[in-house]
Amino acid sequence: MSTHHAFQTEVAQLLHLVTHSLYSNKDIFLRELISNASDACDRLRFEALDHAALFEDAPTLEVRVGFDAEAKTLTISDNGIGMSEAEAIEHLGTIAKSGTKAFMSRLSGDQQKDAQLIGQFGVGFYSGFIVADRITVESRRAGLPPEQGVRWVSEGTGEFETEALTRAERGTCITLHLRDDASEYLTRWKLKGIIAKYSDHISLPILMRKEEWDADKGESVLRDEWEQVNAASALWTRPKKDLSEQQYSDFYQAISHDYEAPLAWSHNRVEGTTEYTQLLYIPAKAPHDLWNRDKKPGVKLYVRRVFIMDEVEALLPSYLRWVKGVIDSADLPLNVSRELLQESRDVKAIREGNTRRVLALLEDLAQQGVEPAAADATDATADAEAAPSNDKYRRFYAEFGAVLKEGLGEDFGNRERIARLLRFASTQSDAVAVSLADYKARMKAGQKAIYYLTADNLDAAKSSPQLELFRKKGIEVLLMTDRVDEWALSFLHDFDGTALQSVAKGAVDLGQLQDEAEKQATEAAAEQYKPLLERLKTVLADKASDVRMTARLVDSPACLVVGEGELSNQLTRMLKAAGQKAPDAKPILELNPAHALVQKLEQSAQFDDLAHILFDQALLAEGGLPQDPAGYVRRVNALLV
Repeated sequence: MSTHHAFQTEVAQLLHLVTHSLYSNKDIFLRELISNASDACDRLRFEALDHAALFEDAPTLEVRVGFDAEAKTLTISDNGIGMSEAEAIEHLGTIAKSGTKAFMSRLSGDQQKDAQLIGQFGVGFYSGFIVADRITVESRRAGLPPEQGVRWVSEGTGEFETEALTRAERGTCITLHLRDDASEYLTRWKLKGIIAKYSDHISLPILMRKEEWDADKGESVLRDEWEQVNAASALWTRPKKDLSEQQYSDFYQAISHDYEAPLAWSHNRVEGTTEYTQLLYIPAKAPHDLWNRDKKPGVKLYVRRVFIMDEVEALLPSYLRWVKGVIDSADLPLNVSRELLQESRDVKAIREGNTRRVLALLEDLAQQGVEPAAADATDATADAEAAPSNDKYRRFYAEFGAVLKEGLGEDFGNRERIARLLRFASTQSDAVAVSLADYKARMKAGQKAIYYLTADNLDAAKSSPQLELFRKKGIEVLLMTDRVDEWALSFLHDFDGTALQSVAKGAVDLGQLQDEAEKQATEAAAEQYKPLLERLKTVLADKASDVRMTARLVDSPACLVVGEGELSNQLTRMLKAAGQKAPDAKPILELNPAHALVQKLEQSAQFDDLAHILFDQALLAEGGLPQDPAGYVRRVNALLV
């Protein structure tokens, strides 16, 4: 007796989009279903390490693809781990993976890209409804008795039904009842072509029935004999000289569910105290959940070609969580757990080796006009395309540069290498292409520090009053606009022996670059306006920790700075907006003694209002908002009339 169930809301919405929108590259449904079948076999192999009886009487794992032209059905079956009825309801009726809403929001642009996105969000099974108007799943979990099988049926609308099934074989068989416009998938050559393109690397044999010419019938017929139609060899174990760029790219797309080719990759066999093979990819585009720090790296772990687990966080640091690939260890035990991975010396060595390899690959890409060159079979970097590597690095940095900066605070051992890979805009270049080494190479004679400014965006940075003196002196300032910048720079106090200095922190001191006359003029102004400064400190006591004259301003009357070692106003605002605790430190108000507004301030009959306006305008100039916007407007209006 069958039982009816309603789909989870997100699944129902997804199925509507799948059946009405995703038709530009229908072939991907077969890739996804074969990939799921392969994963089911991998999971069985892993569980059977401790429970060999799960193999029952069929230790050889395989995937079979068949079709019936008369019935218009296509079947994908495996003898993997299978599902119980409860698991079928859970796995096929809901989407548990995070990011579903983001996936739904992205199903709206280019249809080909939309279709390729489907596997990235753990919803590959539903791609079957691109070509089918009904799907039947029959399954039995390994270890359960035959009478505890399950049949799952849905027409891709708002509900599905399940019923108990007696099934002798473990594993899962998916039957697609094809639409009239999907008859092209009822030919062996079409299916074999898709398998060759998308699933040739699957390490399990993919079987199809042999097709032979029947002279009596005058047509090709399918025999009961099955044959393997994929290479079924782990790509990463094959010599690089035997692999083409297209094969590397296809493998990446299969393991990452990405619709774009990778930007670059590194394929190496590491020998020594710890032996392993690494195939690591740099994607061309950032994933939707890049800023989720709980996201695990997209690296699969194998031990002697046996799949162990997905998304192994112990193999790469968090700031490299965007890397995709495969690690195959010759030393780890087959029954290794996530807990043991955290404690294993071999895993620590692999992690360090992977980190060095990724950073080396990025260093190669960052060299202007130099292509990463293929070398010997144990230590070579294979590049994915023939474009200039520096152009590739700009593409990489636009997608992943902000996350790379996290490494300054996470990876002390590689901090110097990471620092050399960072790129920024500056007062001399709007492009995010200036390295710390570039900046240092063109520092002015007598300059003692690398100057930088953090801001909410490039326009706000370029118009900041704190830059006025530096522009006047022709001193380049790096403009940093990523949210992570100030946190990351707190771990990088100097670069190659030269200190990094924020132009918005502490008193400005350009050393030899500042004229002695300018310094004396500022000191004289501080003495001349001492009563004014004291009066301003009293009026602004609830807003400013100090009020002082400065030489850093040329055109503006005032600006806000913070003390050395304190959080910038920008970072403080960002933390509070995120609901995090931030110190309530008051900024310092600095005044330009040469500005007419400051010179007239002492004689103004509206001294208090003007003092508050100066402070609030300085706050607005750096991207903040007055504590009392209505009060600010009232004061400005009073002056205007």
